[in-house]
Amino acid sequence: MSTEAKNGINWVAVITMMFLCGMIAFVTYLGQPLSNVWKAQEAIKNSTLLALLGNAMVFVAYLFMGIPGGKLLGKVGYKKTALIGIAAGFVAMAVQMLSGKLPMDGGVALPYGVYLVGGFIGGISACLLNMVVNPMLNLLGGGGKRGNQLNMAGMTFNSLTATVTPLIVGSLVGAVTAETSMADCDLLMYIALGVFAASFIIISLVTIKDPEQAVVTEKIGAFAPLRFRHCLLGVLAIFAYMGVEAGIPGVMTQWLTAEGGPLAATGNAAAIAGAVVAVYWLLMFVGRLIGAAIGGKVSSRTMMIVTSGAAILFIVLGTLTTGIAAKMPVLSGGVKLVDVPLAAIFFALCGLCASVMWPAIFNLATEKLGKYTAAASGLFMMMVFGGFVFQILQGLLIDSGVSFMVSFVVPGLALAYIFIYTVGFSKPAANIEELVK
Repeated sequence: MSTEAKNGINWVAVITMMFLCGMIAFVTYLGQPLSNVWKAQEAIKNSTLLALLGNAMVFVAYLFMGIPGGKLLGKVGYKKTALIGIAAGFVAMAVQMLSGKLPMDGGVALPYGVYLVGGFIGGISACLLNMVVNPMLNLLGGGGKRGNQLNMAGMTFNSLTATVTPLIVGSLVGAVTAETSMADCDLLMYIALGVFAASFIIISLVTIKDPEQAVVTEKIGAFAPLRFRHCLLGVLAIFAYMGVEAGIPGVMTQWLTAEGGPLAATGNAAAIAGAVVAVYWLLMFVGRLIGAAIGGKVSSRTMMIVTSGAAILFIVLGTLTTGIAAKMPVLSGGVKLVDVPLAAIFFALCGLCASVMWPAIFNLATEKLGKYTAAASGLFMMMVFGGFVFQILQGLLIDSGVSFMVSFVVPGLALAYIFIYTVGFSKPAANIEELVK
């Protein structure tokens, strides 16, 4: 199928890649609202750790697929890697749907275990698609400013999908009770299966040329970039960042829907919580638009100092305003003003700050790395694993009796590390040019 316009841009391929950017967000954050279904089950009732584990399993896959995924990309190319990623997403949805068909009479262990396997497979899908879409959008745009514009457009569409996902799940699942199970989510899962099947067919038909591979004159080990201090500490900063991006909305969902929690009296806590968490992702979408607009004028270092500092402030304000109610506009059967904790608004504002952190940290960590940049990219993919570690750490704290508010010290400390890295350790060594030869 030939789809190239006169200017040489394959717009069908571009639109397809944009759609895959949305699929990455859908696979990654579908588990956050679905965690309420599992938390309602008697066998794991009130375990925040087990409720968070379903979504956290997505991030585990990155640790195992970061380097193998890069090798797969180099072996079979971008298009086939994308198709494998989409197929993995389809399998993930099918496995999670299967978890709702298994009998609960013998306990929740088997159905929940199958659900977790589905989450891990979904992580494989998201990891592979992540490796494809950014370089492919750059390629389709012809590199340079147009390529960067397409990448930023992909990131904003990713954030938009992350905004819509909790709204869709909340509206399709509705109120969650002890009788609610994954079987009640069939319509949602059928929609997801259809989306992945359609994506597979479209990409199969679209002609996508792989970028010409640069001649490699020296074999660079996967962990070689860690010899540079600003890269090593930057990789750890991405690890910490994922605890912020995934941990804040994930734990906020659990807090808002907890028994006796701030929305318990509404009778529709899951839907309202989904709408509130969607504001976090909406602000991330807005932040990426702003970041794209000012990125050519404001350095990554300045951007990171401001956003990480502001996010720390919002975390502190959130933990100090427990019990104070505020009105917040949410999308729940139309735009409505609902009573939510003021803390939820402060936590949602962290999405605005987190929006620019991934590309900014990447820029700082790979500054002047030259031939080591590609290997550093693989390490960054592995560090998405931080989204698992930090969520599980918060879940353990909450289940041990620590309040939800106190548990937010975890992303707060992650932000503090990011701030310290940016201010004091993100500049390359003075002799970096000699070291990268």
